[in-house]
Amino acid sequence: MWDYTDKVKEYFLHPKNVGVIENADAVGDVGSITCGDALKLMLKVEDGTEKIIDAKFQTFGCGSAIASSSALTEMIIGKTVKEAEKITNQDIADYLGGLPKEKMHCSVMGREALEAAIANYRGIDLEQLKEDEGPLVCQCFGIHEKFIEKVVMENSLKTVEEVTNYTKAGGGCQSCHPAIEDIIEKVWKEKGQYLHVREETPRHKPAMTNLQKITLITETIDKEIRPNLVQDGGDIELIDIVGNEVFIALRGQCASCTSAAYTTTSIEDKLREMVAPDIVVHLESD
Repeated sequence: MWDYTDKVKEYFLHPKNVGVIENADAVGDVGSITCGDALKLMLKVEDGTEKIIDAKFQTFGCGSAIASSSALTEMIIGKTVKEAEKITNQDIADYLGGLPKEKMHCSVMGREALEAAIANYRGIDLEQLKEDEGPLVCQCFGIHEKFIEKVVMENSLKTVEEVTNYTKAGGGCQSCHPAIEDIIEKVWKEKGQYLHVREETPRHKPAMTNLQKITLITETIDKEIRPNLVQDGGDIELIDIVGNEVFIALRGQCASCTSAAYTTTSIEDKLREMVAPDIVVHLESD
């Protein structure tokens, strides 16, 4: 499992500014529940000064997504719209003391929601912005060309793996990897550098059979998850696997731990990383 900072844990377990602003002056709605992460950011802006006097959010996603969204609201309250506009996804990660590389896409989603909210505040047609996103590159997660280009440029990304960590693009069937490689090379060429990112790995990973998926889930729990829990006096029991739904029970110290929800989310994140992006983990209680 990933090494989260204490601040990430705090903002996940005790998120700030969760809720709805009635008659919000700005709304940024990004992501999709079907793709695993979604964020709605609402702002209240003071007339005349354009100072953000309130910010609230609703997030569907992992612990890092909740923490990043909560951190973003704390960062922008009290700033003017122009000041908030300068906040980057790296600023959000830094505010939290850092995020695991596999979770940087959560900070990017926060930045994307902020951009959408500011555009909405300024009366920019958000539907038109969506039309300008360019061709759809990643079918699995609904990621478009222009978004990948922007994130590659802003974060100086050089590999498909980095693009997946920051955008989720390429994290599913992998058939879009050649297109992502082309985008990376294009961006760096525009920056005056030639970057060769072609990989020797297969371009398409065939879908797993149910037996292969069950085997991989079991191996991931035994090799990647259980050893970390055992170190803290806990354990995990695999109860059942139904399609993409994994039913578990926490044992030992983990069973009575107040952070059981956080542990479950971390387990789900790991299985999504190692097995499939649509894995859902259910915690069974005795």
